[in-house]
Amino acid sequence: MQLDLNLLTALDALLEEGSVAGAAARLHVTSPAMSRTLGRIRKATGDQILVRTGRTMAPTTRALAMRSHVHALVLQAHELLSARQELDLAALGRVFTVRWHDALTAACGTALITAVHHEAPGVQLRLTTESGTDDAELRRGEVDLESSSSPPTLPDIRHRLIGTDRLIVALRPGHPFAEGPLSLERYAAAEHVTVSRRGNLRDPVDDALTTHGLERRVVAAGPTAAFALQLALETDLLVTLPDAVTRTTRKRLGLISLPPPLTLPDAPLYLLWHQRYDNDRAHAWLRDLATEIVQALFTRPSTPPSSAPAGSGGAG
Repeated sequence: MQLDLNLLTALDALLEEGSVAGAAARLHVTSPAMSRTLGRIRKATGDQILVRTGRTMAPTTRALAMRSHVHALVLQAHELLSARQELDLAALGRVFTVRWHDALTAACGTALITAVHHEAPGVQLRLTTESGTDDAELRRGEVDLESSSSPPTLPDIRHRLIGTDRLIVALRPGHPFAEGPLSLERYAAAEHVTVSRRGNLRDPVDDALTTHGLERRVVAAGPTAAFALQLALETDLLVTLPDAVTRTTRKRLGLISLPPPLTLPDAPLYLLWHQRYDNDRAHAWLRDLATEIVQALFTRPSTPPSSAPAGSGGAG
């Protein structure tokens, strides 16, 4: 049987879009033409690939298993056939999936989308939320670029440290501690909310307090920084979180920021991607652009804290 390698491109689009119409629009062909191509793919693979589920289509088990391999083959073919060509951003047509935590998306998402659309108007971005599990979407090619507070443990995942962020304490105007300075004893005695997409009620702040023989009361864990900040606005709970990536949201909510009364490690910020994209010029352009935009957060002057320097004394 003679194979038509063009079917790989169509299969990649079908699996990415999850519909005949979406794949047709992506490859600039008609829906009937893409439907006929899907028929040829089904015949070649002996699998339905996409099956009707109500008004939508869902990939079969085999389609899910082959998706990352198909995507990688298409990228490799593209790289092989365009190795001698310069990257033409004006003509670039790609869909990139960027998975950042909510605070980073709120701080930089608009700037990233604006810059990408200005430089490469044919590129589409999917900004998705962080998963609550350790699914290896980067390895499967389902995510192109990801943010993380720690370097990867998998050997095929590349990483780049793009900044470190100091921690601050956010609280509502009129809070009993709003005038500061915030002593270590008052901080430990207060009620707190943590930020954890997995619902963790403990974080490195608790480890730092333990070294001082203190323990704080964590009332709740919020799934996003935005939720935790809103909760701090409406209650007397304190939230300790990175400064730069939450600055815009805190300012919009009118929250007060205080320096923590103990030494806390800075929060690192990494960009992660799979090694298959190392020599992909379009991907390199995206990650360099994302790096530039995010690093600008850490070079902007921060709002002076609303209390005395960290570690200063105060009423217990």
